[in-house]
Amino acid sequence: KSGDLPTAETLHWEALHIRSCSANEGACTSLELAISYTQLGCTLFGQKKYEEAYKQHRLALKTRFEYLDFSHGHVSESLNYCAEALCSLGRAADGIPLAIHAVNIRKVVFGTSHPAYAHALSILASCYHAVGRSCDARDYFEECLSICEAVFQKNHANIIPNLMNYGKVLCSTGDYEKAKSVFQRAIVIHKKNFTEGQRASELETCQSQVQELTEKIESNTKALQCASVCERNMPIPTVDIKKKGTPIIVITDIGRDVDDEYALVLLASLARMHLLDPIAVVATLSPQRERAYLARGVLDILGFPNIPIGIGSCGGAKGKAGLDVYNAEYSRSCSCIYECGVELMARALSASPDKSVQVFCIGSLTDAATLMKDHEELFVKKVKEVSVMGGLNEIEEGKFVVPDTAYNNNCDAPSAAYVYQKCQELCIPTITLSRYAAYGCPIPTAVLDNLKKTEHMVVNNIVNVRTASINELWKKVNMPTSDTRREKLPPRCNRLWFCQTFLGRDDVETDGASPIMSHVEKLNMYDPLALLCCVPAYREAHFRMETVTVNGVPQSVVGLSQDQTGIVDPEVLCAELFSLFRLAFLRSLQNICKRRVAMQRTSMDF
Repeated sequence: KSGDLPTAETLHWEALHIRSCSANEGACTSLELAISYTQLGCTLFGQKKYEEAYKQHRLALKTRFEYLDFSHGHVSESLNYCAEALCSLGRAADGIPLAIHAVNIRKVVFGTSHPAYAHALSILASCYHAVGRSCDARDYFEECLSICEAVFQKNHANIIPNLMNYGKVLCSTGDYEKAKSVFQRAIVIHKKNFTEGQRASELETCQSQVQELTEKIESNTKALQCASVCERNMPIPTVDIKKKGTPIIVITDIGRDVDDEYALVLLASLARMHLLDPIAVVATLSPQRERAYLARGVLDILGFPNIPIGIGSCGGAKGKAGLDVYNAEYSRSCSCIYECGVELMARALSASPDKSVQVFCIGSLTDAATLMKDHEELFVKKVKEVSVMGGLNEIEEGKFVVPDTAYNNNCDAPSAAYVYQKCQELCIPTITLSRYAAYGCPIPTAVLDNLKKTEHMVVNNIVNVRTASINELWKKVNMPTSDTRREKLPPRCNRLWFCQTFLGRDDVETDGASPIMSHVEKLNMYDPLALLCCVPAYREAHFRMETVTVNGVPQSVVGLSQDQTGIVDPEVLCAELFSLFRLAFLRSLQNICKRRVAMQRTSMDF
């Protein structure tokens, strides 16, 4: 506290050594050791030794994760410090998942009016600022400061760091006048709390910022509106196939069921492995804005805050009821989301090499059809293949393939027909994974429940939503096919279908209004399997495709029927999926939970 950090560091190293020896002898607990890690980490951070600081904070986090409940306040403290250190190391994208978890824990433990919650918000804001999302950072800093103003006495010194960070963010958004007033206020508070020479660098920074801002304002660069300087639309990622893998555009109706969210989790792993490079994600199906918010939150908490998100069309569901998006604490509104998903996709295509982009549709095909109609020449030039989770009518060599009544096709049947027709006319290959492929690789619920050991917010939410959605689906399949509450559920999806698909039998002694999840032992994954088909190595290893040639171009399908699922080895594929999901969750939480989620391959009855 006196500012002599080098001496403090020496003492903290000595204390850590003593506690380590005591822990080895059983005279000290591991949690006490975590205190030393934390104190040393803070001291190192204060000296800008960020790499060393991160190592100590991560040791504290791993220790606390092992011995405390994940929702414990001390766990959130370590998450915060790790995120802060990562941000200072230029790894803010890695810090964001930790910071989001810290914010969520502190919201529950301390409430939204506590300084601890405000501190977590400030670190999350700093991470967003560091990855270029200054408009989002501004919102979090404003929430943080409103809490601090209410909790601390007027002109309290603890407000100064947040004011300084807020001022920097305002500079980035172009709001120079407001930024100047924020730094001026920080100077006033500093002079009220410290004598001359105390925390001098802090005061000098504020004064320097005020001078620079004054010059900018006087040189007629004032009055810049946030929207004109703070790029509201996130830039398209640079495409580098050799380093990042195949560029892919995803069209998803995320939030309708958990399958799409699992697909984004899988996408995160494939991106980390440099097999696929997500250059755009478009949320389709009403309410599409809320779906875009969920997609933004999922990618942020998985460590991919710079993948651009776009708002798609209503997906053929205009005016339809009952298509609400399920809740998720990490879903977040964001000013950098593209208002027009088709525009985003066109920009992403324009930024990519010819015949390089995979277009992956796991929702209504409305937006893909619009993209092809509005930018046909660009689409033909840039797209190498279109992948769809859907289904085809019976295929025959030399004849055009035709989409069937699968849910995604049925959302907007004319658009689905258009996409397949134009792809074949324009000589663009397609690959379709049908529901039969998913039936051929049922995933035991125990395998997915094992992922909960990571304590990742996405896993916990998916499991809760999955239970609710399965119970809701059970209700719908027990309704008459004419009942509008079934939404676009095909007539074939009835009680018998449900029992055979999820329970492995023809019926169960449970009425349609009662919960069914406790009887479910296996679940089908549609979208993740379709995504794996986008990677040639996985496609060759795990799937048998049936292919016809139309206009000299292959049109393929995985899963022709209940008997021809197209799955090579269900158990191997299930293990592959688990390992990829595991990778996404472990990496986004900096591998702190690696011990808990061991790679297990249990013999499963398929």
